[in-house]
Amino acid sequence: MTYRHEWKHIISLSDMIILQGRLPTVMTPDPYAIGGKYEIRSLYFDDPTDKALREKLDGVNRREKFRIRYYNGDTSLIHLEKKSKIGGLGSKSSAVLTKDEAQAIASGDYTWMCHSTDPLVTEFYFKLSTQQLRPKTVVDYTREPYLFPAGNVRVTIDYNIRTTLQCTGFLNPECTTIPAGTAPIILEVKWDAYLPDIIRDVVQLGTRSASAFSKYAACRLYG
Repeated sequence: MTYRHEWKHIISLSDMIILQGRLPTVMTPDPYAIGGKYEIRSLYFDDPTDKALREKLDGVNRREKFRIRYYNGDTSLIHLEKKSKIGGLGSKSSAVLTKDEAQAIASGDYTWMCHSTDPLVTEFYFKLSTQQLRPKTVVDYTREPYLFPAGNVRVTIDYNIRTTLQCTGFLNPECTTIPAGTAPIILEVKWDAYLPDIIRDVVQLGTRSASAFSKYAACRLYG
């Protein structure tokens, strides 16, 4: 499993406007973005004691969480993802799900998973069974992504964070969502072995410091 460095910063609207002017001058927009952005919907899982939520809020050094995700309302390509964190390093493993498989999981039907040959699906099935992981909340947001080849850098601006209390409606792009309170705008910077100085300089915003903000935690306030 390959781990990447991750920085996360809470920024203001004026910061975002500044970055929207700076980033395209040195970075390339993600080719999968539509009009420079895409809409992300994720369904997060946790156990009956809210272990993933508590570990995030408590700053536990080594932790993991599972989610199902798709982009721009397109349910023809859905991913099961496991996010792992060790200190300031993060890693993600992924498996493709069909729409029927994702809906089955969201509805509490896991029986089909025991026949899967995908190692991530198998691990998720094991933890659904032994840790009683269950769907907890839907997280929607808009992302503006930028890429830089040296260091495999990815810079994203995330905003308009919303949620819904109906986890079973996860695959319905038309389901009603509500703003996740006063959730802020989030700048994320991810890279492999090194962060080039040109990127370090372009994302500098005065005294802004790293943050532990969690979209999942913000949306869990509503369910």
